[in-house]
Amino acid sequence: MPGEQPILTVNELQISFGGAPPFSAVKNLTFSIQKGKTLAVVGESGSGKSLTALALMGLLPNTAKLSGELRLHVSDNETTAAFPSPGLATYDLQLTTEFRGRDIGMIFQEPMSALNPIMKVGVQLREAILAHQKLSKAEGKRMAIDWLAKVQLLDPVQMYDRYPHEISGGQKQRVMIAMAMCNHPALLIADEPTTALDVTVQQEIMHLMHYLQQEHQSAMLFITHDLALAGTIADEVLVMYKGEMMEYGPVDQVLKKPKHPYTKALLACRPSPAHKGQLLPIVADFLEPKSPPIQLDKPLLKPETDNSIQGTLLKVENLKVWFPGKAGGAEKVYKAVDDVSFTIKKAEILGLVGESGCGKSTISKAIIGLLPVQGGAIKFGSQDLTSISLLERKQVRKSIQMIFQDPYSSLNPRMTIGDILKEPLFVHGIVPALELEKEALRLLDVVLLPADAMHRYPHQFSGGQRQRIGIARALTVRPQLLICDESVSALDVSIQAQILNLLKELQRELQLTYLFISHDLGVVHYISDRVMVMQSGKIVETGDALKVLTQPEHPYTKKLIGAIPV
Repeated sequence: MPGEQPILTVNELQISFGGAPPFSAVKNLTFSIQKGKTLAVVGESGSGKSLTALALMGLLPNTAKLSGELRLHVSDNETTAAFPSPGLATYDLQLTTEFRGRDIGMIFQEPMSALNPIMKVGVQLREAILAHQKLSKAEGKRMAIDWLAKVQLLDPVQMYDRYPHEISGGQKQRVMIAMAMCNHPALLIADEPTTALDVTVQQEIMHLMHYLQQEHQSAMLFITHDLALAGTIADEVLVMYKGEMMEYGPVDQVLKKPKHPYTKALLACRPSPAHKGQLLPIVADFLEPKSPPIQLDKPLLKPETDNSIQGTLLKVENLKVWFPGKAGGAEKVYKAVDDVSFTIKKAEILGLVGESGCGKSTISKAIIGLLPVQGGAIKFGSQDLTSISLLERKQVRKSIQMIFQDPYSSLNPRMTIGDILKEPLFVHGIVPALELEKEALRLLDVVLLPADAMHRYPHQFSGGQRQRIGIARALTVRPQLLICDESVSALDVSIQAQILNLLKELQRELQLTYLFISHDLGVVHYISDRVMVMQSGKIVETGDALKVLTQPEHPYTKKLIGAIPV
């Protein structure tokens, strides 16, 4: 209502870290959120979004220096609770512990790292309830089970006794929502709560959060790097870049009539049907002056194929990958991949989409020999990969490489980038020992990284740069087939655009073939020639990428497309 006191007011917030001069991570940030309303804070990694949220929670490290004002208005007792300047830098521990969970709840980006792995999820939820409500343990347990039901988890009594590793990513995120909202906070902070989730699960989580928010009339600070997602839930949008506010206003105004070049860049970087066959624009195209002017619809050249490379590279026939398990005390077989057949032609990009658990990654691991196969054949050229010897498998590994979803966990943190690239070159004898350094430098140049990256470690790079390193490592052995397993799903839209452009250019220049695995149909449509849709271990639809996206036939494909934020 006009004139009503905002739940949260932030005035000229500044966050900096030591050094001479100090590094300013957030600069003069001002905004407010009304009761029952949602403010989406949008920007790339490093823009200061999460730091702002941590400042509100009083969770910044002691090395952080703050100025400005954060004021939370809680009307339960007609009183105002505030974190006034200059007290920001010296939070009272008792005060912030009181506010956390009771007046401010937070849903973290990665629930697996936010939940205690050795405590049952129900006990953790009960602990959050008892910390702020005067209830007995039995009453706390009953309320915890009620909340597990409220966030639409099946069989909440059984769920109460499960550990985090025993439930899916979407289920863990629902538990985190229950923990954040069980004490009816005045302000809910959601920090990238759906980044790694399937589009259908993401849609369910967003609907659930919106329902619970409206039920309790909480204000919500929703942090994301996806402007389309922000448009589905927010009333207002604040766009941040390098710690500063670029644009702030009603959601329709910011998303439909953006004024700042950076906002326009974020909107333009998202793959869409209009980008098919073209290079994606990147943020630098909008922020850095070009001469001559940029050409956003620059066409991608088709792979320079000839008759010598036509034909099938990989043929999968009736593939079965099963895992033993139990159900109700009886032995049961879980059919992760059940009688799947497909082919990939040379220099083709085949997209594979589906929700988590449908069998996408199981197929990729079976192809590269990381999982045993119960039936069927995987023919690469003239070889059946299901029946070759270890020596033959080593030779095949040079031809089939994988780019993983999380490059940080797939890169050895104790090795320099130079050593990471030289190791496969040496093991497989790709180049003479005297030329290892030269070849590693050439690969860095191919993925557009500077030569000084040779002497740095993985933690010294951004997520997008680490993904480039993962691509360079995969290219060391000069493969024919690259398997990209959710390789861009956790990246900012601008970095995602750079990696997708790089993959397309490498395909054209090196005649590479890709199996591109993702749960994002928009990305798969942009990069793929053909698309397969997978559900519960089976391929339910396959065809030309454009046809599958615009004229889906199977109900499951229609469901996936319908869940995409627009």
